[in-house]
Amino acid sequence: MGRQHTYQTVVTWTGDKGTGTSGYRDYGREHELSAEGPPAIPGSADPAFRGDPARWNPEQLLLGSLSQCHMLWYLHKCAMAGVVVTAYADTATGIMAETADGGHFTEVVLHPVVTVATPEMTETALALHADAHKSCYIAASVNFPVRHEPTVHPAA
Repeated sequence: MGRQHTYQTVVTWTGDKGTGTSGYRDYGREHELSAEGPPAIPGSADPAFRGDPARWNPEQLLLGSLSQCHMLWYLHKCAMAGVVVTAYADTATGIMAETADGGHFTEVVLHPVVTVATPEMTETALALHADAHKSCYIAASVNFPVRHEPTVHPAA
């Protein structure tokens, strides 16, 4: 078996309005996500579930984790293959279906837009997205499809 890594975060609810959870509308969904080292992330529920739209919600954080993991593996794969990436941006989208018991994501699509140093690198750069997907720990841990629809173009 390979190496094992352990991660720890702390979620602290900050939405008590003075009466705790005395009623569904009587408490805030505000909280902070923290870990040793980085600054805290202000969180809440999705606005559809009485959350604060100015704070990150768990659904956005899941989407962000998938996008970050793919990007980091992709940059690694490119560096190892001699593909010089000069810019990378991804606008990820996810679909979540509500059910009687809660809900679940049905899919996530990553839309990375990549700039490579030369036109000759374009084909390899496109192909490396599949390799990055196979290596992504987060994508391998979810039970819904994570697809990628990349765009790669050479630097101007």
